[in-house]
Amino acid sequence: MSFRNAPLAVSRDQDQSALFNAEIRAAIDALIAKYPPEWKQSAVMPALTLLQDSNGGWLTTELMDALAVYLDMPEVAVYEVATFYGMYDLTPQGRHKVCVCNSISCLLNGSEELIEHIEHKYGVKPGETTADGRFTFKEVECLGACRHAPAVLLDKTYHEKLSPESLDRLIDGLE
Repeated sequence: MSFRNAPLAVSRDQDQSALFNAEIRAAIDALIAKYPPEWKQSAVMPALTLLQDSNGGWLTTELMDALAVYLDMPEVAVYEVATFYGMYDLTPQGRHKVCVCNSISCLLNGSEELIEHIEHKYGVKPGETTADGRFTFKEVECLGACRHAPAVLLDKTYHEKLSPESLDRLIDGLE
């Protein structure tokens, strides 16, 4: 997604109430309070996570623009964070996310087999969502579970030492 020519949906003077309800503002304010006042921009990552979770699992340009205004930082700085880290999604996602680690430890212990299995059995490639919208398949760089590789992050729960069969059981249990 290119942000170069993206229109700014929120001006510096515009009130955030249209995009952030009172509950979201309070949650972002609680995140900001964890940092010294001059470092409130440090709350950008947890605030992006909060906004993504409250928006059905993805971030819109408008939400990122509004967050930039709220944190008093350049829009491009928010986009840089959202596009650098794999945990943020800039397009609509399935009801669930199945993230397979592709780092060296997981590859050596079978994640390539898991990736190929998902592609063939469920008909999706990394970055795609199943036709029924049940899940989005992502290939991610390091889940930090090298000791028990291969690792998969299903929504927000880590699963380790998976085989194609055990992964199928997890996926079959999704709504």
